[in-house]
Amino acid sequence: MRMGVPPATSAGAQMWVRGPTAQQAAQAPATQQAVQAPAAQQAAQAPAAPVARAAPAAPLAQAVQAAPSRPAQKTAPSWPPTPAERASAGHRGQRVAWVSTHGGAGASTLARVLGGADVGRRWPDPARGEPGRVLLVARTHNAGTRAVSQALNALRKGEHPAGVHLLAVVLVADAPGRLPRPLGRRVRVLRSAAKVHRVPWVPAWRLGEEIDQLPRAVRALARAVSAPAGQSGRSR
Repeated sequence: MRMGVPPATSAGAQMWVRGPTAQQAAQAPATQQAVQAPAAQQAAQAPAAPVARAAPAAPLAQAVQAAPSRPAQKTAPSWPPTPAERASAGHRGQRVAWVSTHGGAGASTLARVLGGADVGRRWPDPARGEPGRVLLVARTHNAGTRAVSQALNALRKGEHPAGVHLLAVVLVADAPGRLPRPLGRRVRVLRSAAKVHRVPWVPAWRLGEEIDQLPRAVRALARAVSAPAGQSGRSR
């Protein structure tokens, strides 16, 4: 009996070799979707991949060493004033302006007792209605005499607003008694450059108290403060 290829019309296992049936082909996409659905759910539930962290910053000591060094701040002299001290305080209608050449000069006390505008450590601005007549105030100690000398030099160079002119230098005693000889010489040098008024040591002012009778030197200063423009009274 001779073996041969079965005719095309015959049914058998050869149909599975040639490919799936039409019914199986229709069921394949649905089966594939059923398999893919759990896989997608598992991917959604899987933990996220760890995020790469940036390298830690350099230690503080290294950052400080890498930072450029800053120059040391100057503590003396205190003149010229800082930009914050130049801000206008709006002293309008006053006859004179008390200008402190350093901290604790005594200008606030003199302005309270004798009148006038205490503008702090800055020049007044006549363009804004502030008085242009200036009284430079300093203590008679070493730092004070140096500070007022620098302020006079700034006036000489014209480093001030227009309309500012010096009325006098007011030196307030920093201690009771006579000045040491080196400080006395500095006062004489200042007198050669400007009118100088000396204010003696007043213990009551140290306590913030008022006095009934002003010292003679302070009364002379009061006349200079109240004098019309162009007159400043006698200096000491």
